[in-house]
Amino acid sequence: MPDHDFKSPRLYVDAPLVAGVAVPLDRDQGNYLGNVLRLTTGDRVLVFNGRDGEWQAVIAGRKRPDALEIQSQSRPQGTLPDVTYAFAPLKHARLDYMAQKAVEMGVAVLQPVITRHTQVSRVNTERMRANAIEAAEQCGILVLATVAEPLTLEKWLAGRDASRLLVFCDEASDVAGPVAALQSAKPNGIDVLIGPEGGFAAEERDLLKRQPHRLVLSLGPRILRADTAAVAALALVQAVLGDWRV
Repeated sequence: MPDHDFKSPRLYVDAPLVAGVAVPLDRDQGNYLGNVLRLTTGDRVLVFNGRDGEWQAVIAGRKRPDALEIQSQSRPQGTLPDVTYAFAPLKHARLDYMAQKAVEMGVAVLQPVITRHTQVSRVNTERMRANAIEAAEQCGILVLATVAEPLTLEKWLAGRDASRLLVFCDEASDVAGPVAALQSAKPNGIDVLIGPEGGFAAEERDLLKRQPHRLVLSLGPRILRADTAAVAALALVQAVLGDWRV
């Protein structure tokens, strides 16, 4: 277990973090610290920006928290494994959950992919980024996952680096032993793809199977919901090829 401070509140700020500087808080951040957490001037929090590590800071302000005085670094900036999570977007709360869990599992990029059977036609990337920030705040993560704009499956496949390993999770696959299959891979970056609730269309499955450096996996004998499949697939990848081995 890393030596993290899980007791102090953590806040993401989009500003450079250097000892001695004051970082202004926006209204929502001030409300969160003052009215939700009941913190006031002089109380301490931890802050991060995804670039400069984690820092100890002191709340400043007269009537309500309106700034943070940056004091000293508590943890240096880390990195994330080179894992992209590509997924067919879900509706509302389940998409929120999936984005949060993917961030907790350590993905570097969240890539919405529109397929034939995708349930939603529009994706709120700002909401997804807010969920990514919230997950990072709560779980001690220092690197913010990049939230990419949605692409059709065909455009994403055409534009991705073909030297990367494509882990394609397919409920119709007869490939057994996902751990052994992953152990045989030598990836130059990993793209994990989870399809929609209705599965991939036949032509999409054929297109995926024609991709170089692709690994088709089954996630077991049971049909998983897409958000559950995300956690299962990312756990496998992180345990066998990712930073869980450290």
